[in-house]
Amino acid sequence: MEPHENTGHPRRWAILGVLVISLLVVVLDNTILNVALRTLADPVRGLGASQGELEWAINSYTLVFAGLLFTFGVLGDRLGRRRLLILGLALFGLASLLSAYAQDPGQLIAARALMGVGGAAIMPVTLSIISNVFDPRERGRAIGVWAGAVGLAVAIGPVLGGALLEHFWWGSVFLINVPVVAVGVLLVALLVPESRDPSPGRVDVLGVLLSVVGLVALTYGIIDGGEHGFGRPQVWVSIVGGLAVLGWFVAHELRSDHPSLDVRLFRVPRFAAPVALVGLVFFAAMGVMFFGAFYLQLVRGYSPLESGLLFLPFAAAQLIFAPRSAAMVRRYGGRAVAAVGLLLTVVALAAFVLIDADTPIWIFSALGFLQGAGMANIMPPATESIMSALPREKAGVGSAVSNTIRQVAGALGVAVLGSVLSAVYRDQVAPAVSALPAPVRDAARESVSGAYAVADRLGPAAPRLIDAANDSFVSAMHWAAGISALVATLGVVIVFRWMPGRPLVAPDSTPATEPELAGTA
Repeated sequence: MEPHENTGHPRRWAILGVLVISLLVVVLDNTILNVALRTLADPVRGLGASQGELEWAINSYTLVFAGLLFTFGVLGDRLGRRRLLILGLALFGLASLLSAYAQDPGQLIAARALMGVGGAAIMPVTLSIISNVFDPRERGRAIGVWAGAVGLAVAIGPVLGGALLEHFWWGSVFLINVPVVAVGVLLVALLVPESRDPSPGRVDVLGVLLSVVGLVALTYGIIDGGEHGFGRPQVWVSIVGGLAVLGWFVAHELRSDHPSLDVRLFRVPRFAAPVALVGLVFFAAMGVMFFGAFYLQLVRGYSPLESGLLFLPFAAAQLIFAPRSAAMVRRYGGRAVAAVGLLLTVVALAAFVLIDADTPIWIFSALGFLQGAGMANIMPPATESIMSALPREKAGVGSAVSNTIRQVAGALGVAVLGSVLSAVYRDQVAPAVSALPAPVRDAARESVSGAYAVADRLGPAAPRLIDAANDSFVSAMHWAAGISALVATLGVVIVFRWMPGRPLVAPDSTPATEPELAGTA
């Protein structure tokens, strides 16, 4: 039998390198921000942001990002993916400048939302271009490299962010995006070919509005409840209202002839199972990353740079294992690889329950390596399954769904687990701060960062407050880690029940169309 002709673009590997640079700027930003959270909470060195404002600094980006991914996926298919990628990079660079020079938490949150618009234009077209320039037989390997780039950004981000915070002001962690964007725009213009969907869909304006409003309302209620308590009616009005709007969004998408999210795709197990798996893993992982930064810099007293270095094993595992996962999938099947990766992730998350203020720090980094190795073997097979469920010209849809679920789940992970962290911390620290004057007491109860700020003014009583705050935070961290592990465990059920085993697409074939998949479901 004669070998089949490779249908990929002649410059496909150089193009992949350019797409990796474009992807780096999106992922790099969030990993840098994790290290900067402690500094942003400082009223002298940063903006004096509360824990709720820090959560919004993360989630204003991810929610706008997620809400616009489908629209930009359609716009990329219609207007041209290279053109949209250049536009997204330029907007991301401008918003990074605005973030760097924000004067208060509100301005930072707004600038971060604008960064989300730019990120939403960048992320979906990277996977779409990969699917269009690579032969299906090479696509799994290319996606493995793409996923490894996420690990590279995770590796660079905390160390780079820590180094910048050691020598410059906090805005430098956003300003660093500008030269990366400039290089990315130049290389995209020179190397990446233009591509479009021959029959693009219309933009679903109502669907976009409903998804953004619903997600923001739901997340606002969760964060506000965690910060100030769930006993107030406005919290539940926001949560229930957000869920109602999201329900309206689903009903609208089912009726629309040009949905921003074709919810009927979720009837196909080959598509729905890996999407759900991605969501569960990122819900769990982002919450752990959020409290990990505070644990290292406050409870353990490490500098931002030292904290970044301690996150390196997680990133190193991503870099080592993600590019090799495609070969593992070919040998053992997607289900087996994803199951092993998920079990490693669950073990690592559950083990964080045993971490306390005196645990040898190498154990923290070892658990990070284990979690990174697990996630590196979940994302590539899941992403490949999602992308191969659709024909090439509809790659934007698969990319948008994959990234939207990842971003929404990550935002909800920060919101839900951050709220658990806040609620347990407040309950645990209350006895230790009850005798303090009201303004000081409220600040110390709000967050562990607030307690450290208060302690600077307490003189001899400071060590007692610091010890109480540390113990309360570690206890809250255990609850958040335990919930993370339980959420990730749900993925095990999904993997063994619905995740495909051996690849359903033969090496010499193109992806099945949606009707074909529906027939096999």
